[in-house]
Amino acid sequence: MATASTLALPPKPAIQAALDASPDELLARARARAAEAGLRYAGGLYPPEAWALARSGAAVLVDVRTAEERKYVGHVPDTLHVAWQTGPAMIKNPRFLRELENKVGRDRVVLLLCRSGKRSAAAAEAAAAAGFGQVFNVLEGFEGELDPQQRRGETGGWRHWGLPWVQD
Repeated sequence: MATASTLALPPKPAIQAALDASPDELLARARARAAEAGLRYAGGLYPPEAWALARSGAAVLVDVRTAEERKYVGHVPDTLHVAWQTGPAMIKNPRFLRELENKVGRDRVVLLLCRSGKRSAAAAEAAAAAGFGQVFNVLEGFEGELDPQQRRGETGGWRHWGLPWVQD
């Protein structure tokens, strides 16, 4: 199986621009977005920026969707999984912060990914409040927002950008 760092990327200018930027430049952009929006966590990164950081080893990508979403919708290869919510009722995982700390620690640059960027933003806010100093949200998420036809995947998101992903 190919690893996330060996998969080919499509030649999209935004992806190439993210890959050409240094990790410090990408994180500075994300922090500027946070300051501008008044976020209570380190910042937000668009999928190509998050991919560039994860691919370089400068950050760890953590999928906060449910196990079912990862299995049936798809996921980014070689990512960690810590569910923010679980089960059909989408109940907040009471062990989220402990599991996140056990998997990544509190000091690493952590990129949280969900379906559209909303749950991962809530998870990033909770993690920052608990002392995770470098937790970022992946804007647009894995599938993006709903389009006018009430479907996902056409208006943003990891898959829309053509970034590497797999499905079980």
